[in-house]
Amino acid sequence: MRPRVLLVEDSTSLAILYKQYVKDEPYDIFHVETGREAIQFIERSKPQLIILDLKLPDMSGEDVLDWINQNDIPTSVIIATAHGSVDLAVNLIQKGAEDFLEKPINADRLKTSVALHLKRAKLEDLVENIQSKFDRHNYHGFIGSSLPMQAVYKTIDAVAPTSASVFIVGESGTGKEVCAEAVHRQSDRKDKPFIAINCGAIPRDLMESEIFGHVKGAFTGATTDRKGAATLAHGGTLFLDELCEMELEMQKKLLRFLQTGTYTPLGGTREMKVDVRIICATNRDPLTEVEEGRFREDLYYRVHVIPIDMPPLRERGSDIVTLAKHFLTTYAKQDKKKFSTIDSEAQHIIKHYEWPGNVRQLQNIIRNIVVLNNDEKVTVSHLPAQLTKKSKVTKTTTPAHVAQESANIAPITPPPGYTEEPSPSAVEPSITAAELPGTPSSAATSPYFNSDGTIRPMWQVEREAIQNAIAYCDGNVLNAAVMLELSPSTVYRKKQAWEADEINLEQS
Repeated sequence: MRPRVLLVEDSTSLAILYKQYVKDEPYDIFHVETGREAIQFIERSKPQLIILDLKLPDMSGEDVLDWINQNDIPTSVIIATAHGSVDLAVNLIQKGAEDFLEKPINADRLKTSVALHLKRAKLEDLVENIQSKFDRHNYHGFIGSSLPMQAVYKTIDAVAPTSASVFIVGESGTGKEVCAEAVHRQSDRKDKPFIAINCGAIPRDLMESEIFGHVKGAFTGATTDRKGAATLAHGGTLFLDELCEMELEMQKKLLRFLQTGTYTPLGGTREMKVDVRIICATNRDPLTEVEEGRFREDLYYRVHVIPIDMPPLRERGSDIVTLAKHFLTTYAKQDKKKFSTIDSEAQHIIKHYEWPGNVRQLQNIIRNIVVLNNDEKVTVSHLPAQLTKKSKVTKTTTPAHVAQESANIAPITPPPGYTEEPSPSAVEPSITAAELPGTPSSAATSPYFNSDGTIRPMWQVEREAIQNAIAYCDGNVLNAAVMLELSPSTVYRKKQAWEADEINLEQS
């Protein structure tokens, strides 16, 4: 589509002249004579560029410029006037004008100015489109811009236009149904029904009827024909949540439906054919379910075409605080409460909690805070005990005779060539007796304890170790990762999350 340029000029003769100047240029130019006509045209057509005369019959061009700014119209404005001055030009440019042309306008000057500003607008649109695809903060119900979520968005973009089956895996509360709806809304089926069935919440005797429907008299209580989810989703998307909860006998019937696109309602004799896209989800490991005989292998390979792994909330970094703030403002507005922000200390605790219940747990906690309080800022005192409690250190005293006996026992030397597999505990940093609180070597000298003898959180120790390693390697993250025996991607991801956390704390 060719760009649209709006010329707002009360002089018909000048308008004809300017249009003659640009008649061979690769854009369409439209002409109106008044400010009111200009506003109506802008509301209707959204031109990429406006050439605006300051002296108009019904209002000033400056008023039109103010209206454009107030309504956030995405367009560039070039001011044209015969009564120009430096002060006026500066004032209008401060208000958002892109350029200032003094009448009479030279043909080359007009063509050059219009061409430059249209090219700039095109580049800005291109950058915005790229950012919208690769640095998205919101996406079809999702909130968050972390790298794991950007990967989810890109996968949805790729799979949505196709007819391939999607299998969503993730912990409870990670947003699997939101993901399924996003696939549907991004697809060509977005104007058709989206039907969701929770296989774990439907009794086994009713599952077949819920999906395929039934005819009158199929069972006791079936007084009328009833359409199932497969029929209701015709042309659209059928989402089967918690698929691994489905009984094996029903899995067999579902497999046939997926292979043929046909089914027979419960108690019926006539086969029905529908066009649906299947999206499945589970919070279990489907391969484990297959190995243990609870999930059909042939059904697994039928539905597991495009997997989407929903990241748990604890792996989403700064998204945790972003979501918390979103829920806070939403519920505060609903309940007419004063809450507007979260202080830095509370943000830190929220971000470093494990969140076993994921987004659903975070949402409920924020809801609880808003309902029970009415302050302007969420502080640590508002947070529930499960977020703020610290693990207690159990202090034990070794009897002197036991310690002496232990000291006299010679270490056992393994035979040559023997290699012992490290135990899980060996992977963690070891704490010697000298490092325990109350021993001659005080806790103050240990990286694992605070000055008061309490254990430091693991995330603090880990962060300090990684940062020290990066500093030791003169900022080379790859070398630091090798020395720490960690994956470089893990070190990069953690470093990025810490930097984002610091930025958020500074801004809050």
